[in-house]
Amino acid sequence: MTGTHETDIPEDGADFVVVANRLPVDLVREKDGTERWKASPGGLVTALESILKANDGAWVGWPGIADAEPEPFDSDGITLRSVPLSAEDVELYYEGFSNGTLWPLFHDVVVPPEYHREWWNAYREINQRFAEATAAAAARDATVWVQDYQLLLVPKLLREMRPDLTIGFFLHIPFPPVELFIQLPWRSEIVEGMLGADLVGFHLPGGADNFRYLSTRLRGYPSNRIRSARGRASEIRLPDRKVRVGAFPISIDSSALDAQARTRETLARAASLRTELASPRILMLGVDRLDYTKGIDVRLRALEELFEEGRLEPSEVTLLQLATPSRERVEQYQIMRSRIEQAVGRINGRFGEIGHPVVTYIHRPVPKDELTAFYVAADVMLVTPVRDGMNLVAKEYVAACTDGEGALVLSEFAGAAAELRQSYLCNPHDLDGVKDAIMAAVEEPQEDRRKRMRSLRRQVLGNDVHAWARRFFETLDATSEH
Repeated sequence: MTGTHETDIPEDGADFVVVANRLPVDLVREKDGTERWKASPGGLVTALESILKANDGAWVGWPGIADAEPEPFDSDGITLRSVPLSAEDVELYYEGFSNGTLWPLFHDVVVPPEYHREWWNAYREINQRFAEATAAAAARDATVWVQDYQLLLVPKLLREMRPDLTIGFFLHIPFPPVELFIQLPWRSEIVEGMLGADLVGFHLPGGADNFRYLSTRLRGYPSNRIRSARGRASEIRLPDRKVRVGAFPISIDSSALDAQARTRETLARAASLRTELASPRILMLGVDRLDYTKGIDVRLRALEELFEEGRLEPSEVTLLQLATPSRERVEQYQIMRSRIEQAVGRINGRFGEIGHPVVTYIHRPVPKDELTAFYVAADVMLVTPVRDGMNLVAKEYVAACTDGEGALVLSEFAGAAAELRQSYLCNPHDLDGVKDAIMAAVEEPQEDRRKRMRSLRRQVLGNDVHAWARRFFETLDATSEH
């Protein structure tokens, strides 16, 4: 294993470094071979932008194209450092171990994970590469924040190279129950990798508790619960130091989305959208990445049965389902896409009319402004994942309901359900329960619906992505000082 020696610490390094699988911009390669950078701002970069700019910040990640090795460059005051991946790296590390092993395992084995040694070897090698790039980017005593399941080994690898660093880690997906996690042949290496951080963060207390228990069961490290001004947390005691573990539910830039939803352009587009959809009495909306965890098939089956039973009138209802393409080279995703498109065709064939398909299905990315108009136009939002770390779409819809109208049908197995208790909660494994939740959202008296939405909006607007980042960093600072 290579290491960074005292003389290797860069004099011009960043005081704050974010490490993620992807950079906050995407490298695009045109047909003529030319390359350009395309902005792809998400909630994470929104939350961290001001901190990065104030601390000579850097972002380490893959540029999004195989075999690309762009030089470090400055983007709006933030240094971007690329980690190159070959086509084989992408296949083994990203499509293989990250999304063929860890993703299904961490999502309650919705589909069976695959355990291949060549995938694991590639994952370990790429995590080493990310750690080395981060060590070369960070100034002495810098703070580093490692993101998500693709980089679970980086905290320990980085600590071995740069013990001067303060390291935080945050998992953006669920952390599974112990009984599932221990299937993983490399379970101890993963736990040790995460324990390289000073602070390990999860969306929900259940994930933090699972990880704490695993640290004791697999590695023998004692732990205890602690209370602080920032809420309940735990400490895991390693031989040479302590690791803080806690829950930090992520959110969105809710005030920005609220403002965008109020603009004249968004309101006009929302009105025209309803007209284009034949002005249904009830416009339902689904917005998902095309993934087997999202429960798109669940809501389609529920809607079809509601029509069959006569509880909903097809001529009065339209479902606008956006399914953003995802991992299209992975077989499970190809199978799922085929099933969903068959279901859409079957429902429209049975219940649609000329000029009025019951389900309007979009399988392509939609610009952010257009998506906000979708939210504003919708009467009922359907969020029915069988397992989801948080699900920010649910919070985005609430932030866009500026008039207090709208109804959110939300799976109990989305992390957001812990905060959005006034939504119409349902168990996606109970189809009759999903149908009843949809009917409650449609039929409940308007004032009761508005009361629910007011409560949801207080929660989402009062706990935005900036507050999330601030809570994490305050806890990391306190852990580092301790």
